[in-house]
Amino acid sequence: MNKISQQVLKAIEILAYLVALWSLLVLFLEPVISYYADFAKVENYTAWANLLLLALAIINRLLLREGKGISGAIIFDIIMLVVGLVILVYNAKFVIFLLLIRQTYYFLQFILFRFSEGKIYLWLSSNPPITLLLSFLLVIFLGTILLMLPVSSTYNRVTPFVDALFTATSATCVTGLTVVPTGSHFSLFGQIIILLLIQTGGLGIMTLSTAFALLLGRSINLKLKNVMTQVMGGTTRINIFQLLKNIIIATAIIEACGAIVLFTKFAQDFPIREAIYYSIFHSISAFCNAGFSPFENSMMRYSDSIIISLGMPLLIFLGGLGFTVILDLYRYFFKPQKVRKLSLHSKIVLTTTAILIIIGLIAFFILEYNNTMKGFSFKHRFLASLFQSVTPRTAGFNTIDNGLLNKGSVLMTLLLMFIGASPGSTGGGIKTTTLAVLALTIISMLKGRKDISVFKRRIPKDNFREASGLVFLAATVIFVIVMILMMVEPFSFEDIIFESISAFGTVGLSRGITPSLSSLGKILITLLMYIGRVGPLTLIYAFAKRRNHSNINYAEESIAIG
Repeated sequence: MNKISQQVLKAIEILAYLVALWSLLVLFLEPVISYYADFAKVENYTAWANLLLLALAIINRLLLREGKGISGAIIFDIIMLVVGLVILVYNAKFVIFLLLIRQTYYFLQFILFRFSEGKIYLWLSSNPPITLLLSFLLVIFLGTILLMLPVSSTYNRVTPFVDALFTATSATCVTGLTVVPTGSHFSLFGQIIILLLIQTGGLGIMTLSTAFALLLGRSINLKLKNVMTQVMGGTTRINIFQLLKNIIIATAIIEACGAIVLFTKFAQDFPIREAIYYSIFHSISAFCNAGFSPFENSMMRYSDSIIISLGMPLLIFLGGLGFTVILDLYRYFFKPQKVRKLSLHSKIVLTTTAILIIIGLIAFFILEYNNTMKGFSFKHRFLASLFQSVTPRTAGFNTIDNGLLNKGSVLMTLLLMFIGASPGSTGGGIKTTTLAVLALTIISMLKGRKDISVFKRRIPKDNFREASGLVFLAATVIFVIVMILMMVEPFSFEDIIFESISAFGTVGLSRGITPSLSSLGKILITLLMYIGRVGPLTLIYAFAKRRNHSNINYAEESIAIG
């Protein structure tokens, strides 16, 4: 009986992959199919075929199960079936999309863990930097395909590949730069795809992929654990499974609270359903430091709103701290130990972030007092300055027109965008800890000390080497891309450097040139967003040659510096 069930299950799986391929064609070729047949009927038949195959797969797995318990995979499929039947009442297209995601997940699981005896997964787990690079590329590729679908566009036509690639990269890398208006070009379906890409990119592909591996009962090796803790800005003492669970819980709680706060304002301006959607969208986009907004002029209409001008910067601030800092603060305030203290990492991140916000607030208040903020009340100026101080550090929203900023404000914005958020956060840039290490090095030199120390702790010299290397690599990448853009684009240096640093820092602020970029310009900015999200050091580690180091030490000789 089991042998027959296994054969039936195998046949169902093969048929399910074929139906999934057809489902993709149905979503992608709606105009063509509509010309030859009733598309609504084709859509419904396809949805029912997917649900029928899923039901058969569940029945066969129940027959094949060993023992009395029901596996997590069966429970997951049952939930998918129930949700699919409920959604079918609303729209068959969403059922097709939902079950297509399921098939993609199982296909990737097959490729990683079952194909060639799991050699691909073993190779990837032994090369974490490459895993990170490929994970982001995979999500960007899938996002590009989905955003090209006619259903993703309000005009019901295929979005050009370069525009879809740019948008998918911007969403996955939580940047916020757009070549087409998010609210008017993309349908509800397309906006949901963008939101899913933002959430995936915000949590981090490495985090999600490791979580899936753990949920599937796979063990992760020590090297991957170490890279995970480095990516999340933590320490080797952190329990990796507990960390992942806490990340998901913290993200859900913060985004839900943010949506409730924003809803109190949006409910005054929109119908309830739209207000709920805008609240959820902006809460996720703000916490993930993405900068995407369905509104045409970002948040400019709310520049004097206390709820928006304080609520969204708070979400951006929390998303930019890093998950380990958030968890450290939670333990400090709500679970005090016998010795109540924050880690050195948290202290440096919080101090540096606070200094940058205060400096930015004062600078924008003074520089834009009689420019973009002319005629504003003191409260309005304060709120606009605070928002503008927080958002350049990888968030990408704006309440004043960036195209009208004076040169001093542009320079301040460039600096904040280049610095970015903190390690293990949803933001990009060279990170606050990098700035802190370089600043502390200068302070130590001025004091005549050899060691770098702060808060009664000594920082390893390796941290300075990594920080200086990261800044040099970042500056080099930006320099090369800007030089090429200057050759192929007609815009001013000020606009191009602004756009480039915004892309590298995964910020999303623009002086209005993004939609007018050439195809080559869009691809170069796309590349910058990708490099900025994964980090230049990750690229170096991924492609660096691994050699066995000899025990030979060369004679040391000093050179003149400065």
